[in-house]
Amino acid sequence: MQGHRVGYVRVSSLDQNPERQLENVPVDKVFIDRASGKDTRRPQLDALLAFAREGDTVVAHSMDRLARNLDDLRRLVQELTRRGARVNFVKEGLTFTGEDSPMANLMLSVMGAFAEFERALIRERQREGIALAKQRGVYRGRKKALTPARVADLRRRIAAGEKNAPLAREFGISRETLYQYLRAAD
Repeated sequence: MQGHRVGYVRVSSLDQNPERQLENVPVDKVFIDRASGKDTRRPQLDALLAFAREGDTVVAHSMDRLARNLDDLRRLVQELTRRGARVNFVKEGLTFTGEDSPMANLMLSVMGAFAEFERALIRERQREGIALAKQRGVYRGRKKALTPARVADLRRRIAAGEKNAPLAREFGISRETLYQYLRAAD
């Protein structure tokens, strides 16, 4: 059964160009995430997994675009191939079908381990850079999610008895962030 060629593209930041990843690669549909590969909680990855069917081929530029964690990568490839879909990684020149040779599985593990290692190096360099910036007194941290006026409004509404979860959604913050703002008032 001949299915769709389904592309998956992931870029880590909004200013990166997603088009280059599958340039000149024929696909019928593309799912694009603008998110970190640290885990698999990505809306377009979820949409791809819901869309992919038996006979489809999922195409990604490289393994690290699909996942930066070896366990996640293996799980995603196994989930797709178990459904009868193929998974093709253009850069590595590898395709997985579920009936793969031991050598193909070794390559998936080795290349996936490199992607995970690279992510760990990126995080380590980021931590080192932040530590050096703090020593120089130039690190400001992440921009605050809410202005002081919005924080005051949030605190007033909590004091009036409104529920935390709906307020967090309305203000576009997590409940943990809401709790941090409330603790800062103490």
